[in-house]
Order: sequence, then structure tokens, then C-alpha cells
Amino acid sequence: MIRLLLTSGRGPGECRIAVAKTAALLIAEATALGLDTDYLEGPNPDAHGPASAIVVVHGDPAAAFASPWIGVIQWTAQSPLRPHHKRKNWFIGIFELPPLPDVPKAIDAQDVRFEAFRAGGPGGQHQNKTESAVRAIHVPSGLSVVAREERSQHRNKALALDRLAGLLRLQAELTAIAARNEAHAAHDQLERGRPVKRFKSPNFQAVWQR
Repeated sequence: MIRLLLTSGRGPGECRIAVAKTAALLIAEATALGLDTDYLEGPNPDAHGPASAIVVVHGDPAAAFASPWIGVIQWTAQSPLRPHHKRKNWFIGIFELPPLPDVPKAIDAQDVRFEAFRAGGPGGQHQNKTESAVRAIHVPSGLSVVAREERSQHRNKALALDRLAGLLRLQAELTAIAARNEAHAAHDQLERGRPVKRFKSPNFQAVWQR
């Protein structure tokens, strides 16, 4: 598992748009590879998107998948918010967060709704065909996770509870980041001349990547 912080730092609304577009593309590529993801927006997102977000990628290949994304992302496009604005280059940062310590299972089971479904994804004839996979929804917060790695529904439920507890911890962490203005510090780390990926146009088309 790897946890990625996407931040617009002190950037304007265009950088928030870039955060949202980058998160969506990152999640889509992970899903195409059969990797499960969780997504959390930072506090106070506006109509353009969040100033920060966390994407959690699960599975053994998560670190290798995420590595090319870590660094500065450059989006070159005419501003969709200010059509006559001269600036066309917008930057965001992606940083790996340190592992969370073990999170106690403090979630009230009455607050969680489970939905069972068949495990899907890569695997062919060896893929688990029973309804052992579960989606767990934490009703008070609206957060949801999927667990499908284990062969039994019972074990997947336990795994899902662990992931929900981790997401709730991340949610609190995001709020703390905003309160301490850590997003500003992260923005100061952006090396605008050294992006690891570049995108262009309103469609967020990839033009170069490390």
C-alpha cells in the first residue's frame, strides 16, 4: 500500500482543477491494472476541486505503480477560469506520505453497512467467483472501501474495517494538514522546472512522463 498526497499548495483555482484531473487519471490507471484505490478530498473543496487530496493505492505493485507519479505535475492549457489570462502553465505536487501506525478498530459496527459482491479483476479461471468481496460504507462519514484480496467474506470484512479506520485517520490528518498550513510548505517544494509528468489541453492529454 502507498499513500499519495496531491497538493495545489498556494496555487489558484486552475491548480485545484489539475489536482482533480490528476487524481482521476491516477485512479483510472491504477484500476486498469487491477489495483484497488481509496480517495479522500482535503477540507473545503470548491467548485473547481480540492486544494489537496489523498489517493491510497493497495496491492504489492502499488509502490512501483506510484513511483513515476511522485514529483511535480505540469499542466499546460489556457485557463478555463480566466480565458484572457496570459499564464498557461499550472503546477501541482504529488508526495508520498509515511506509513500510518497501526490504527485501532474504533469503528462502531452499527455505523458500517456491508455489500457483498463477486471478486473481479485479473485472474481468469483462478479468480475467486464467490461473493467473498465486500464493500464497506461508513454511514456517518459516507466513506467507502472495497476489500477482495481474501478468499472468505469474513476476512474481507475485517480488512475493510481496517481500511475504513485508516481512511478516517487520513481524513483527520488532512484537516490537520490544512490547519497547520502544511499545504503551503508542500507548495514551496515544487520545482517548477523539473516535472515528472506533463499534460496539455483541457482534456489533460499526456505529452511526457518520466
